[in-house]
Amino acid sequence: MTGRDPEILIVGAGPAGLTAATYLARFRRRVLVADGGAPRACWIPVSHNMPGFPQGITGDAILKRMTDQAVEYGAVVEAGQVEALKRDGDGFVAKLNGREVRVRAVLMATGVIDHHPDLPGVERAIERSLVRICPICDGYEAIDKAVAVIGHDGKGVREAAFLRTYSDRVTLIHIGPADALDEMAELTRLGIELIRAPIDNVRLDGDRVTALSWGGAFRTFDLVYSALGTSPNAGLADGLGARTGDDGRLFVDPHQQTSIAGLYAAGDVVRGLNQIAVASAEAAVAATAIHNSLREADGWTVA
Repeated sequence: MTGRDPEILIVGAGPAGLTAATYLARFRRRVLVADGGAPRACWIPVSHNMPGFPQGITGDAILKRMTDQAVEYGAVVEAGQVEALKRDGDGFVAKLNGREVRVRAVLMATGVIDHHPDLPGVERAIERSLVRICPICDGYEAIDKAVAVIGHDGKGVREAAFLRTYSDRVTLIHIGPADALDEMAELTRLGIELIRAPIDNVRLDGDRVTALSWGGAFRTFDLVYSALGTSPNAGLADGLGARTGDDGRLFVDPHQQTSIAGLYAAGDVVRGLNQIAVASAEAAVAATAIHNSLREADGWTVA
């Protein structure tokens, strides 16, 4: 491919963005990845369900490998937040690090923002596996352990129920309003202990949360899960009028294109199953669709 300016902008340098960057670079496309910093994958202490790593792999190692692979084939990864995105004819103009970047297509791989519990040092606790955010990822490690789930609505109930597959010592700590919890009979049926109280103190001691206190009384748990939900990081696409679902995530077609022609999305900002394998699969679909769309526009497809 000739020229130096990027053809495609990928917003986000998590697993979805980096997978797409590798695919597009290998399609001989000029790709710029805007790395907004600290994707939620970097909080993974050790992933044991990442395909190909039976002994587990850290989130940082996953991201480094994926970045190295994308760069190896010519993708450019630049630190910085995309501050604005607008239409420019058939393409787009993005504002990045004080300059305008014109591209033919954009992939949103911006993920979601976690709603963390108000606990001292919560991000460090997540890195140490003391507070967890993904029972689908690591519920296996909760087998037969004392597990607390912090929730403020029905999501907390559903997550506690999911974890009952692994342990018969699951406690839901409901910190939301009383009327947000109407599944009392289900909690009883599933054998889930319920505590209705705001958390007033926390202890982090070694590899355990000896931590959660309400009314001055401490309870010790082996694992603590936050089930407070997420918010899609879809502001740039919203500004273009892209269609979203009831949960605020971006609506896409089978090729991962949003309702805006040339604007694609992959990963957590699209689907509620926040998994690296899902994000990578969606990114592969999106990257291939972008490449084929540009091929068609340039007359490089068979009529």
